[in-house]
Amino acid sequence: MSTATALSPEILAKYQPVIGLEVHVQLLTATKAFCGCINQYGGEPNTHVCPVCLGLPGALPVLNRKAVEFAVLAAKAIHCEIRETSIFARKNYFYPDLPKGYQISQFDKPIAEHGWIDVPAAEGRTKRIGVTRLHMEEDAGKSVHDGFADSVSKTYIDLNRCGTPLVEIVSEPDLRTPDEAFEYLTRLKEILLYTGVSDCNMDEGSLRCDANVSVMLKGAEKFGTKAEVKNVNSFRYIRAALEYEIERQIGVLEEGGRVVQESRLWNNAEGRTYSMRSKEQAHDYRYFPEPDLPPLVVGAAWQAEILKDLPELPEARRARMIATYDLSAQDAATLTATRAFADRFETAAKKAKSPKRVAALLTSELTMRLRAAELEPEHSPVSMDGVVMAADLAESGELSSKMLKQLLDACFAEGKDFPEIYERDKPRQISDAGAIEKMIDEVIAANPKQVEQYRGGKKTVAAFFVGQVMRLSKGQANPALLNELVTKKLDN
Repeated sequence: MSTATALSPEILAKYQPVIGLEVHVQLLTATKAFCGCINQYGGEPNTHVCPVCLGLPGALPVLNRKAVEFAVLAAKAIHCEIRETSIFARKNYFYPDLPKGYQISQFDKPIAEHGWIDVPAAEGRTKRIGVTRLHMEEDAGKSVHDGFADSVSKTYIDLNRCGTPLVEIVSEPDLRTPDEAFEYLTRLKEILLYTGVSDCNMDEGSLRCDANVSVMLKGAEKFGTKAEVKNVNSFRYIRAALEYEIERQIGVLEEGGRVVQESRLWNNAEGRTYSMRSKEQAHDYRYFPEPDLPPLVVGAAWQAEILKDLPELPEARRARMIATYDLSAQDAATLTATRAFADRFETAAKKAKSPKRVAALLTSELTMRLRAAELEPEHSPVSMDGVVMAADLAESGELSSKMLKQLLDACFAEGKDFPEIYERDKPRQISDAGAIEKMIDEVIAANPKQVEQYRGGKKTVAAFFVGQVMRLSKGQANPALLNELVTKKLDN
């Protein structure tokens, strides 16, 4: 039966995809979930371990308080209800990188449930995606399948990751398109980064996502059989994997086949999923309460203490910044891409004569140069104080657009801040009306055809004269005065 498909839009339109996402997020604590081992990516294999995270006989887990606080912050940021008393459980299964033979997780009484995340929908609307639960657990180790001379025949085990604190965030099956899944993940990551609970580095495994996807005929009441797509290491690839998997399942059904419940792996090089293992029968994890950990009680007083650290979240911050600084939605989205960048903008905006001009500089002139230089905003040679100075000079008319661009070019070329470059190369703006009028007269005399066009009613030709005079003045004519004098001269 065919798995690679190229189905017509008419066939695809008969079916409704149903998508749910399970996101594992490593928490940014100093130590592991149940022991004092350092919680750090990398290091020499099997060096960040101890009897507790290895599950050696007699070793007892002690819950990391900071991990609980981070879990509560993450849960509240996605509008979950906090369960005052939650229970840790043992999830029993065998895998080579799970030395204890079980994983400490939460089962029927997770720390948080019933949340939601809003994602963009058609025509400027939003769609609310439900979050079933957020629960705490520990990570397993890592199986290393390549990088050794005998990797063809052997798998190596690095247990440094064992015991790393995680939260698993499970969505409702409310997503209907790969694009919605992409937007959900983008917003979830943004929220988590704002709270500071994780670095969400997908390359290092700090954020990992499994996608459950099925298809059903439109109008059907019952969901189809789902397949789980695992080990996808970017949101863009998750979207591509879902697109492929939806089409594959529709192709199977259209050929009269049956979709099998299974786990599948995404192969990005080939742009397709492959069967990993069957999940026709539910795995019996034999959950039971973890006997070495008491119930976790997060009472109202502790919750209130934790939530003092909950920051203003991205959507709320965007809305406030649009109202406060008269920004466009696009500029507000750019400026709030990270909490640190938004903080730097707001600090600068409060110092500047025009916050809107500061925003324009950051989202256009600086962003363009940072991309060209392949620099992150925090490594910009132009500091926020430099941005404020540049914005104020432009706002007052002391710097023309051309002058400003030249000065910023010099900043990036030499790796120096704006005040230093400005003091050294301070351009002399011409604000003498007589001197500007003399240049206007010269340009008018040289362009009689354009003068006739203006006086014939084509007022937009004034911009031509402004440009010619600006060129003649080497960009130093005061723009506001120049525009005023050009119009006056042409009208007379």
